[in-house]
Formats: sequence, structure tokens, C-alpha cells
Amino acid sequence: MADDSQSGLRDKIARQGEDALGKLAQELLENPLVNSAIARAFTAREKAVQAQETAMGALNIPSAADVERLTRRLRSVSQRMEGIEEAVDRLDQRLAGMSQSGLDDRLGRIEGQLSTLRIEISNLAGSLDASPAPLPREQERLKVDEAAAAPKRKPAKRKR
Repeated sequence: MADDSQSGLRDKIARQGEDALGKLAQELLENPLVNSAIARAFTAREKAVQAQETAMGALNIPSAADVERLTRRLRSVSQRMEGIEEAVDRLDQRLAGMSQSGLDDRLGRIEGQLSTLRIEISNLAGSLDASPAPLPREQERLKVDEAAAAPKRKPAKRKR
């Protein structure tokens, strides 16, 4: 029973202490002098952080924000690399799954198509090298006046 009364007394003192601290903190926050001092302290802290970042930048030392940004970028690159590795592994498995005879058949078909294309290209090249068909006689007579094509000269002015 002595333990119960001590724990009850202890709880009561703890509650009263918490209440007293809460009231003290509330009164301090409501006090304009304390409130303005806290605001000035936060402003001074922000200015100190800015000055520190400026000084570190001047010395070419990375700030904590720079290190955090770099860490995020490294994580992103790492995740992308893992994705690429997985894709390469899937491709490797897929290539291993293909039989060698299947690849040989496919290569044979590609070589056949290439030889067909080679023949067609040589036929086209031969037809391009051939001289054009002679013009019909009616078209030979139609000629543009060569004198009209030559530029006309202005007569030179005589000096007096």
C-alpha cells in the first residue's frame, strides 16, 4: 500500500509540475519582451546561416544543402542504373533463350534478302547508266532563239 501512495503522490507532483511549466511557458510567450527577443534570435540565426553559406561558397566548400542535393542526385542515378542493369539482364536471358539454329535461320533469310536487294540495285544502276532514248524528230526542230538568250548591250554614250 505504501507503494501505491508513493506512486500516486509522485504522479500528482508530476502533474502539478507539468501544469506549472505549461503556465510559465504560456506567460513567457505572451510577454511582448520575450516574444520579440525570440523573434530577433530567429532572425539572427537566419542571417548567421546565410553568412555561413556565403563564406563556405567563397571558400568553395559545399554547404549541407549542396551535399543533400548531391545525395538525392546520386540516389536517382543509382536507381536508373539498377533499372538499366535489370533491362540488360532481361535481354541477356532472352538472347540465351533463343536457339542457335533459330539465329542461323534468321541470318540466312536476311542474307537472302540482301542478295535480292543487291541484284535490284545493280539493275537500277544499269538502267541509270544507259543513254537516254533519242528525241523524236518533231522535238529536234523546236529550238529556242539563241539571240534572245544573249544579254543586250546598251549603246555607249559619246563624250562631247
